[in-house]
Amino acid sequence: MNKTVFEVIQENAEALKLDLSEKELAVFADDHELTPEQLESIKELFNYLARKKQDKIISTLLRLSRLPDKQPKTFDNFDFSHLRGKQVDRLKSLQSLSPVYSHKNLAFIGPQGVGKTHLAMAFGYECCQKGMKTYFLKATELNQKFTEARRRGREGAVINGLVKPSCLIIDEIGRCVFDRDNTQMFFDVIDRRYAKNGPNTIIFTSNKSAHQWKEFFREDDDLLCALDRAFDDATVFMFKGTSYRGRKLETIPIQAGELKPVTDKQL
Repeated sequence: MNKTVFEVIQENAEALKLDLSEKELAVFADDHELTPEQLESIKELFNYLARKKQDKIISTLLRLSRLPDKQPKTFDNFDFSHLRGKQVDRLKSLQSLSPVYSHKNLAFIGPQGVGKTHLAMAFGYECCQKGMKTYFLKATELNQKFTEARRRGREGAVINGLVKPSCLIIDEIGRCVFDRDNTQMFFDVIDRRYAKNGPNTIIFTSNKSAHQWKEFFREDDDLLCALDRAFDDATVFMFKGTSYRGRKLETIPIQAGELKPVTDKQL
């Protein structure tokens, strides 16, 4: 059923946070004897303003996400033709963002160069396009962030900042070792996000299997069991095979002859 011009204007006014009801619009149209053409022009103006505001929101979300902006990693520019197996369609379906709505965490695990980080970034990019806050950082950066927070006494603020995004992406787990205090902060983030309301997912990438991750966190076994909470309701994609980085690399062999000694006559 098609919406009336008043319904469309009212919806866009709501997106612009304007208190404007359909009744008010209809009364305004009657009082000013607006023609259908004039009402259509008003509708297009509100459409334009609502789209402009949404574009501004998306631009801000992408800027704050720390995702690449010049050459964004998206599902559209990911080369799925290099993947094989019955479950490739499961990867393609991630574009629906069902994990963030169903509170499922994701992990992409496998060797370097198979597209793990690209897929994680593509998911985060899609979240931004839908108006959801995303934050990307590498595990080494997270470790440094925790250390700096402890030095400045800002542990609570940093943890709160990592709980707020709907999509938190932690790239390359296994590239550094978290000391005891940083491990505590890491699991505080996981615990807080576990109870978080609204769209929520954590995405991990690693070239280490999840059962090996405990090697990179310095804590007792009781606390390390909290790591299981991250995978309490999660989908883990295990990649096998070799890297396809450099598949467009062009190698040009060049043969150089032996250097001949310079004689006095050539000088």
